[in-house]
Amino acid sequence: MEVYLDNSATTRCLKEVVDVMVKAMELDYGNPSSMHMYGVKAERYIKEAKETFVKLLKCQEKEIIFTSGGTESNNMAILGAVMANKRDGNHIIVSSVEHSSVKQPIRFLEEQGFRISYLPVDKNGLISLDDLKNELCDDTIFVSTMYVNNEIGTVEPIEAMAQMIHNYNPDIIFHVDAIQAFGKYKIYPKKMGIDLLSVSGHKIHGPKGSGFLYIRDKVKVKPLILGGGQQKGMRSGTENVPGIAGLGVAAKLVYANLDEKIDHLYNLKEKLVEAIKIIPCATINGKTDRDFAPHILSVSFEGIRSEVLLHALEDKGVYVSSGSACASNKPGLSSTLVAIGVDKMLLDSTIRFSFCFDTTLEEIDYCILVLNELLPMLRKFRRS
Repeated sequence: MEVYLDNSATTRCLKEVVDVMVKAMELDYGNPSSMHMYGVKAERYIKEAKETFVKLLKCQEKEIIFTSGGTESNNMAILGAVMANKRDGNHIIVSSVEHSSVKQPIRFLEEQGFRISYLPVDKNGLISLDDLKNELCDDTIFVSTMYVNNEIGTVEPIEAMAQMIHNYNPDIIFHVDAIQAFGKYKIYPKKMGIDLLSVSGHKIHGPKGSGFLYIRDKVKVKPLILGGGQQKGMRSGTENVPGIAGLGVAAKLVYANLDEKIDHLYNLKEKLVEAIKIIPCATINGKTDRDFAPHILSVSFEGIRSEVLLHALEDKGVYVSSGSACASNKPGLSSTLVAIGVDKMLLDSTIRFSFCFDTTLEEIDYCILVLNELLPMLRKFRRS
């Protein structure tokens, strides 16, 4: 049996997604900027995808800018908004547990002279609203946080943060990295007080290289990619029509019967949690109740290096991650695990399990069986 439990890294494209992408590449392959029939057909895919996101987010078509994925969306949101509003202030607030696609642009801005405040988190990865309140000042122009933590599944208090930020100063821009949240939660940016929202396609069974940035009407953002003026000048370059088409179809399918799908994910997670709780020297990072994301579970296995366990599981057909896929092949410890106070002995002994709607209870049973088989053997081998 093969069990893929690395869905926070990427998901398998749905068949319907593949089908619409193949059609866009083989039959309707025109440039959407062309005036002839092939261009009109290509443009129709973009329009249909926008209509999908307008319905899902309850927003306007002009507020959706298609990108190459989460990293570009985050970079456009952070660099574009800060540079467009730098005359209003020099202070940025960000959580201490952000993805590298947020941390690196923030570090770049710090090098340019912007003052950065990093919000700490508690043992469960949650931001304190009191800490946020204390950091807000007359010079603050931008606040950024992830909706769902990609390593331990913490769900941040987005609406409460937005209310606090905009009550202090309605001109402060609030950016939310929703890459692990979109497709798992119903997100209405205007109602929730979100100014900028980043989404990636390959986390929701869409194609890699696809995503979008929601930019609330009237929010000033400088474009990062200049050229032919596509997407009203906000993101020049010929649109990735197959990717956009696949992204739209994936979103529509993922959000169909969402409540049932989320309940299934929680059932999977709870089954694995109960089994792990009785495994000696296994520690679950963060909380496991339904206030946390349904599809992510982080576990530290004392005495076993994560890389060793990952490959041992792989040999048995179980595929997991040792952390964020964007950083797992590079040296260094997880800033999220450090921030929540995970014991130093466990930092290099942590595995992330992440599920999708197609994951079955039988697959979780097999994963549990393999864990119980491997862990005693690996610990015995280490002691010898």
